[in-house]
Amino acid sequence: MNQEQFAKVADGQGFIAALDQSGGSTPKALKLYGVEESAYNGEAEMFDMVHAMRTRIVASPAFDGRRVLGAILFEQTMDRQFEGLDAAQYLWERKQVVPFLKIDKGLADESNGVQLMKDNPGLDALLKRAAAKGIFGTKMRSVINQANEAGIAAVLDQQFEVGQQIVDAGLVPIIEPEVNIKAADKAAIEEILKKGFLQRLDALPDDANVMLKLTLPEVDGFFQELVDHPRVVRVVALSGGYNRDDANARLARNPGVIASFSRALTEGLSAQQSDDAFNQALDQSIESIYRASIA
Repeated sequence: MNQEQFAKVADGQGFIAALDQSGGSTPKALKLYGVEESAYNGEAEMFDMVHAMRTRIVASPAFDGRRVLGAILFEQTMDRQFEGLDAAQYLWERKQVVPFLKIDKGLADESNGVQLMKDNPGLDALLKRAAAKGIFGTKMRSVINQANEAGIAAVLDQQFEVGQQIVDAGLVPIIEPEVNIKAADKAAIEEILKKGFLQRLDALPDDANVMLKLTLPEVDGFFQELVDHPRVVRVVALSGGYNRDDANARLARNPGVIASFSRALTEGLSAQQSDDAFNQALDQSIESIYRASIA
């Protein structure tokens, strides 16, 4: 493990950019960026378009390690290049941004009010390839829709089991059980979730380090015990469907939690903007998220 990267992620001031839209979420991300589905034919052209968008973001002078601690990549992005360098190498060597990789294969059908991650039989091979490319950590997402204790326990059990596999591969896992912001019993979900987290974190061996990516809570400061836990490198927050202003306001009320925004980061960016206008809009977005993260 790169100790300089570990120190930056654990103690640095800033946030983690989520640039990991996968096949299912890419058309929506492109549409918000001003690229309609009629602009590309098939999946290959779609991924070329989204890679061009990501390249424009990471190559911007607004995007560097002074405010952006890390960036989460989609597997295809890891296998591509930014400005002639492998993506992970470019992020760290050119931008001093720590590279992470999204490793889940999407969500299973809902059961007990939750969606577990789909089976991922090729994970060991992917982790080996990621480590060889200079990836520091990983991210994997489940979804919780209801305050169902059995369902939430199943999500956490799966996340921590796969998390140990990632730790064993020498990487730092970001455990992400997203809570649906529209859930009628969101606060009750968060009570069950925090209790389950603390039980599992307390059981981790001393050499296991994990990160948590959580939906911003209903009660300000609710995740402070997780922020302070010795096995937790960092708690980051997803925007989860909140717009950037709302997400930033909620984030600023949760000291010690930093952003890992996707849609809220790219809000207001457009393929039609001139480079100057694009860079200015991205700079304003990054600055606002940075300020909320260090509040």
